Amino acid sequence: MSAKTIFSNALPISLSLTIGGIGGGIFYYFHLPLPWMLGAMIATFAVVMGGAKLKAPAMLRPIVISVIGVMLGSGFDSGILADARAWAVSLAFLGLYLAVASAIVVPFYTHIGKFDRTTAFFAAMPGGVNDMMLIGEAMGADPRKIILAHAARILVTIAVIAFWFRVVLGLKVAGFAIEPVSLGMVDVAILTACAVAGVYLGGWLRLPAAQLVGPMILSAIVHIAGVTHSAPPPVLVIVAQVVLGTVLGCRFVGAPKPMVVRSLVLSLGATLMTLTVTLVFAVLFHGLFGQTAEQVILAYAPGGLTEMSLVALSMNAEVAYISVHHLARIALVIAFAPIVMKWLLRRG
Repeated sequence: MSAKTIFSNALPISLSLTIGGIGGGIFYYFHLPLPWMLGAMIATFAVVMGGAKLKAPAMLRPIVISVIGVMLGSGFDSGILADARAWAVSLAFLGLYLAVASAIVVPFYTHIGKFDRTTAFFAAMPGGVNDMMLIGEAMGADPRKIILAHAARILVTIAVIAFWFRVVLGLKVAGFAIEPVSLGMVDVAILTACAVAGVYLGGWLRLPAAQLVGPMILSAIVHIAGVTHSAPPPVLVIVAQVVLGTVLGCRFVGAPKPMVVRSLVLSLGATLMTLTVTLVFAVLFHGLFGQTAEQVILAYAPGGLTEMSLVALSMNAEVAYISVHHLARIALVIAFAPIVMKWLLRRG
């Protein structure tokens, strides 16, 4: 890559991160919910919709996701195995929840959004953006509509969840305070090794969201074993949130504005319906699951694994429970969505 190309990419990326950082700072100053990620996301999205040619810091995303994975793993402890056995009922109901939500949202995209059936199906499935786009395209769906639907789903879910917990329920969704943290060299080495080796482990095992889950697994192992009790410093996690928020806001670069607006409106409707199903499950079954309704909402909400895990961190919620459920959701969707779609196509 030539120096000219590097410079031409560096300028719009730097501008994107600057706008994201300013947006996060403004949200933090006004004590708004999930300030660093939500502020960065909304600020960059607004500038993109204004016509600015920003560029997402895509090369930083794997790095910050591995940092978040290590942070999530630090929330696991020696009591996690006992807790995990108690999650069996909640995980079992997750499949029922996905079936109910899909049965509502797929017809919405078909009849209201006027998507063809295959595109509607994969736009409605709350799996990974790339996975749903690739599988859907291979089965004849429109990949651009799927990408926009999922990008909008994550954006809408994060915004609604953050404001719901802060404004409606009055709970703290404040993010991380910028405070210095003292880490020993041994702890730094262990956490760094978890991040680096975890990325390779996740790729080798072909795990969903490998760059997040691999580091999370290794970090969980060393924390459960008591090798270290340290976590990445909050300032590093704040930087990760700004980068992720900026990437989310920049996902709409180059998309025609009418298509983006339509995708947001459709996604708002679809996401609110899904979140309503989430709320019903949380209210009806949280006692059966042995969790608070708030925990179940965070675990079942149709946001991205990385993004919803950050929301959980910001609320000091039980990160292990929430992360495992989002990982299970993605795995279930990837495994069964193509099978269900083929069955529907055979039925005509």
